[in-house]
Amino acid sequence: MCARVSPGAQHPGPGATGHYGEDVFPPGQSGEDERIDLGALAYDSLTLARLRELGAGPGWRCLDVGAGTGTVAQRLLSEQSVDSVLAVDRDIRFLAAHPVPGLEVREADITAPDFDPGRFHLVHARFVLMHLPSWRRLIGKFAQLLLPGGVLVLSDAIDLTTATAPVTPYTKVMRAMWQGLRATIGTDISWVPEYPQLLRIAGLTSVAAEIQVPPLLPNSPISRFWAETWNRAREAIVATGRVDDAEVDMAIRSLDSSDCAALSAGMITAWGARPLEAAP
Repeated sequence: MCARVSPGAQHPGPGATGHYGEDVFPPGQSGEDERIDLGALAYDSLTLARLRELGAGPGWRCLDVGAGTGTVAQRLLSEQSVDSVLAVDRDIRFLAAHPVPGLEVREADITAPDFDPGRFHLVHARFVLMHLPSWRRLIGKFAQLLLPGGVLVLSDAIDLTTATAPVTPYTKVMRAMWQGLRATIGTDISWVPEYPQLLRIAGLTSVAAEIQVPPLLPNSPISRFWAETWNRAREAIVATGRVDDAEVDMAIRSLDSSDCAALSAGMITAWGARPLEAAP
């Protein structure tokens, strides 16, 4: 969904097989980098605005987890003038294709017990933990990677096609997508609204959160992202029994129509800071 839908980890969720996402979103599939970049076009400016408000700038050493094609990492360097960004992902083919000064690229499994890339002023992960069964442990681990005063910023999806939302081609397919992704690659967004409390449990202070929802406009990046995502996840979506191929096609057509008066999935962003001094 975002800047990416393939996190930097190698452990699939319940029901998944192989490395995360390869059954539904294989990195080697033609156009996968373009699909990820459509998400980046929808969310990057929102993410950078938050990181800017939190003080990202000169002197900062940053970790971008599940960095995808590297758009956030590159903009931290070019727009915020941070000193360096370590961009980590399970598959780094897209990151390696765009080297820039100050950007270090590392292929790694973030769920591995020995994953310890150093200490950072900023640790950022967007649309990553929602795909991993070990999300609770990883929140604590990311908090430990912060320098005193450093900030952890986590973003994940929240579904707005609730039971009270109108039944439309869009909402039917979106609900089926979440169910299909959970069954195939383990994606689970049910816990995401707990982020503020989870950051407090991890020992962070100055915790806050916000939600952003990009508009579903014809030919907008987020509308094109969902169309590409549904096409790639079509088998998992149809396998739920909630919709058939014709209904998926109808929903995709609706995304390019001004009649699609719906809310896209929202992005919850939560953040907290490591105390300057450890509590006794």
